Amino acid sequence: MTFCLLIVAKAPVPGFAKTRLCPPAEPEQAAEIAAASLLDTLDAALLTPGARVVVAMTGDLGKATRGTEIATALRETEVIPQRGDGFDVRLVNAHADARRPGEPVLQIGMDTPQVTPALLAEAAQPLETEDSVLGLAQDGGWWALGLQDPLHAKALAVVPMSREDTGLQTLRALAGIGLSPGILPTLSDVDTISDARLVAAEIPGGRFARAVAEVR
Repeated sequence: MTFCLLIVAKAPVPGFAKTRLCPPAEPEQAAEIAAASLLDTLDAALLTPGARVVVAMTGDLGKATRGTEIATALRETEVIPQRGDGFDVRLVNAHADARRPGEPVLQIGMDTPQVTPALLAEAAQPLETEDSVLGLAQDGGWWALGLQDPLHAKALAVVPMSREDTGLQTLRALAGIGLSPGILPTLSDVDTISDARLVAAEIPGGRFARAVAEVR
């Protein structure tokens, strides 16, 4: 199966990236962690069988940590700008802008660098027959949303983001437009330094783990 693997990303600019890691991280260290997370995510995405990788990007890579390295990696993907006010609206628009007729979309962020090509392919596979899938996060949000018809992302426009009940509210919103999402494995995403250290322990050999280890 071929599918669109949509990554919603933000340029890791010091002072604007992963600010909840500070303290103990300095702003430059938080941006380094964000950059490493994005780069490790891109590595996994580009190795995922059947995936057409699209990155919905916002922010100034010219001011970002590892901006040149990220720009080089993005050349292997299709890059589209995020548009709209509010993260919920930008997600809706990203799904619409990334879609191709007959191709499902699996959307992730840049906060789960522990994803693997196998996990991403397995997450997308049900979209051959199911209308949607949702991967919940341990903090109550979600890390992946798959839609057989990307225009169904319109359901997100009524979902409050970055809350402890965002995952539950998303499930309700999808059900409210007649979808029956399959549930993917639950992952920990990276919001706090405790999250970062937990995820780093799962992937000790990557850029992300090395960046996290620099925070004392």
